[in-house]
Amino acid sequence: MSFSIQVNEQPFDSEPRAGQCLRTYLRERGWFGVKKGCDAGDCGACTVHVDGEPVHSCLYPAVRAQGRSVTTVEGLAGKGGELHPVQQKFLDAQGFQCGFCTAGFLMTTAALEQEKGGPHDDGKLDDLPRALKGNICRCTGYRAIEDAIRGVKHTERPCAGKAVGKSLGAPAGPQVVTGAARYTFDVEVPGLLHMKLLRSPHPHARIVAIDTSAALRVPGVHAVLTHEDAPATLYSSARHEHPTEDPDDTRVLDDTVRHIGQRVAAVVADSEQAAEEGCRRIEVTYEELPYVTDPEEAMRTGAPVIHEGKGPEVRIARVENNVAGEAHGEVGSVDDGFAEAAVVHEETFRTQRVQHASLETHGCVAYFEPKDGDSGDNSGDNSDGGTGERLTVRSSTQTPFLTRRALCALYGLPEDEVRVVAGRVGGGFGGKQEMLTEDIVVLAALKLRRPVKLEYTRAEQFYGATTRHPFTIRIKLGARADGTLTAIQMRVVSNTGAYGNHGPAVMFHSVGESFALYRAPNKKVEAYSVYTNGVPAGAFRGYGLGQVTFAVESAMDEMARRLDMDPLAFREKNIIGPGDHMVGPIGEEEDLHIASYGLAQCLGIVRTAIAEDRSTDDVPEGWLTGQGTAMAMIATGPPGGHYADATVSLLGDGTYDIAVGTAEFGNGTTTVHRQITAGALNTTVDRIAIRQSDTDVVRHDTGAFGSAGTVVAGKAVLLAAESLAGRLKTFAARHTGVARHLCALEAEVFDCAGRTVTLKELYEAAHAEGAQDEITAEGHWGGSPRSVAFNAQWFRIAVDPDTGEMKILRSVHAADAGKVMNPLQCRGQIEGGVAQALGATLFETVRLDERGEVTTAAFRRYRLPQYADVPRTEVHFMETTDAIGPLGAKSMSESPFNPVAPAFANALFDATGIRFTEMPVTRDRVWAAINGSNGSNGSVGGDEAVGG
Repeated sequence: MSFSIQVNEQPFDSEPRAGQCLRTYLRERGWFGVKKGCDAGDCGACTVHVDGEPVHSCLYPAVRAQGRSVTTVEGLAGKGGELHPVQQKFLDAQGFQCGFCTAGFLMTTAALEQEKGGPHDDGKLDDLPRALKGNICRCTGYRAIEDAIRGVKHTERPCAGKAVGKSLGAPAGPQVVTGAARYTFDVEVPGLLHMKLLRSPHPHARIVAIDTSAALRVPGVHAVLTHEDAPATLYSSARHEHPTEDPDDTRVLDDTVRHIGQRVAAVVADSEQAAEEGCRRIEVTYEELPYVTDPEEAMRTGAPVIHEGKGPEVRIARVENNVAGEAHGEVGSVDDGFAEAAVVHEETFRTQRVQHASLETHGCVAYFEPKDGDSGDNSGDNSDGGTGERLTVRSSTQTPFLTRRALCALYGLPEDEVRVVAGRVGGGFGGKQEMLTEDIVVLAALKLRRPVKLEYTRAEQFYGATTRHPFTIRIKLGARADGTLTAIQMRVVSNTGAYGNHGPAVMFHSVGESFALYRAPNKKVEAYSVYTNGVPAGAFRGYGLGQVTFAVESAMDEMARRLDMDPLAFREKNIIGPGDHMVGPIGEEEDLHIASYGLAQCLGIVRTAIAEDRSTDDVPEGWLTGQGTAMAMIATGPPGGHYADATVSLLGDGTYDIAVGTAEFGNGTTTVHRQITAGALNTTVDRIAIRQSDTDVVRHDTGAFGSAGTVVAGKAVLLAAESLAGRLKTFAARHTGVARHLCALEAEVFDCAGRTVTLKELYEAAHAEGAQDEITAEGHWGGSPRSVAFNAQWFRIAVDPDTGEMKILRSVHAADAGKVMNPLQCRGQIEGGVAQALGATLFETVRLDERGEVTTAAFRRYRLPQYADVPRTEVHFMETTDAIGPLGAKSMSESPFNPVAPAFANALFDATGIRFTEMPVTRDRVWAAINGSNGSNGSVGGDEAVGG
């Protein structure tokens, strides 16, 4: 058969493989702007135009493109490089964060713009819920995308030295909107082999035998790896600066499987198809073992022991009771506190598993390059096995340095022989603070001395990656008649799944700031992180605080109503103040301080919103309306140390270079680091380049997690930039013979008492004198001391009692972020956090059956928020300046998520009189509760499958 196709006006005649979709055909020919998000037509990241019509290329057979013209995002721009109007609008509005979905939105919007005013215009551009129903964004909350489509410009271009506090666009913006930004797999690696994983069909079993002979006979298969090929070393997939925070309970490939979906074997082949066929040919003999999926049952005597035989050296709290970690503590006496209370309220709350659903799935590629060769990202097929090679791992990770450290420890490799680099990362949300693919890929690469790639499917993200921890929280509050809290007590059980990665740490964090937010003389907690035979949980935005905050803020709302008090007034009476110590029952964190206090301002914003609200004016007759508030506090960085090193240098052309380790995945740190440097060096951001997230070219960085990008890495950048400014001033004074105080640094020159010296001239002079140390400076920050950030969320909602339909009439979020470095990006982080939290509140849930098997392993079965689901949230920044954070800034990536669920639940109670105690509050559950099908005491939970 003859085949011809035009792609971005370039002819191609190579025939597609049998059954090949257009997405893979295009990517194999270098059109990397076409993304893989789901391979099921659910997310729209792969959207291209075929003869001008938008199609999901993951569903479109490549053979159907015969004789047609295909346009990808790379082909939108003009031949001279000028941006398409839609690309320019997305750039001006910053209509993206991580950018992985952006090509899909651009292609959809461009097609609608082309139809506008024509015979096929059906008005979709005026009906964005309908127009964008085939596109998903996990980061932005959609407001920025809507503004881009409507042509609203948000980005600014400040003058020299004035970048901090301005809404600068992301430096990678032009690459994102043109499809030139390079994510993990957007590189060509010659000689690449592909890996696929065989996964367990059993919740708990011992592998008796594995026969790989048939798999090895599949044409194109190079190797089949089993537990016999893997190191016996135990480790944790979680990445922390201090590995002892997590139990070492994991092997690369284990001879015991502990959840359905655990990897059993890896097949490496010339193609994914051959590797998949190899997996099908492996014969495994299992001895099935008893299993347990409920954490309460797992802790009982006689329950199946999931990690039987592991000793104290792996740091599991109680192996025999499946307790990965536990915390017990009391301040004062809660018995006395409840005895003196006029009102006591006690309730149990449950939260479910939630998937991170970052559109770029987990994956990496490992290859070898000469030790003394080019350190670029592309690799030749250096498969001679010689000693002159070093290993490079290109990964979708939030923690390049910690991943390198773990790989070296696991395989006994020197750190200078391993390089880990993260390209642009397509979303993280904590899910990529793990080592889930690098360990197995490196095992194969070391064995074969060939480049090896593993890219998770969307289904594997659900049963082979991690989820948010499901929690059960029993909370008891006591208060005097005047509303003064006398006691807070909680029993918290967190289901960590089959492995304890992040389990104990999430548990400890969940009962930290959530307790400390309110003053009470008597506090008590017992908390457990419990193993079960289910998909492992891990780090997720909020790191346990969101789950416990749902319980605390719902219970506080209920207590206020039982005291016949205004819920806001009740909170104001009991919240900590600017001079208070943050006291929790498991001890006070000595390095944690209230270095700025905006909580009272946050509650003031809510009061104003309530007083001025008119959103109920157009509510249909018969609908119920209600409003609700919740608030939260979070530390501006993780405990125990979070380290960042930065270097800022003057370059030969008179511009600057930043080298810093933190990864960029839509969190905006790249922009902020340039803004900080521009302010310190009195220049403009376009004169500053940045190198990051590559262990070869930057110094150590713990990682892009714990909201540390600004307050830790940003602080290191600030220290380096300020140090460089001082060194340059000293050198300029010496070079010109002018007194130092008369030398002023400007955007491109020094003005030394009227004599102008260009930065380029200073660079040349430094090199001529051998004074290179004068034109570079380093900064380090260890993440301590830490401050706290505050957030408050308010909703006004309407509920149709006849159908259970819920509408958010108004959403207001007050954020105490200290000095806001970039209002545009910070607002985007808040809007995205609110949208993600609304998904977890209203419909998202990873469901497991009675055997612990995930039954929602696709976007169409696991519903994500779409444009039509997310309201425009009014974001308000408090006027505070932090005494610890760089230039007065605080973190604001995780914290917006935490108060959303309880604020919505409180509004739902206000509307219906029913207290919903389980997430998510789905429409059918609301309808059943209103119509008496669920509960009779005013509190409604859910079915056991949720969070089980």
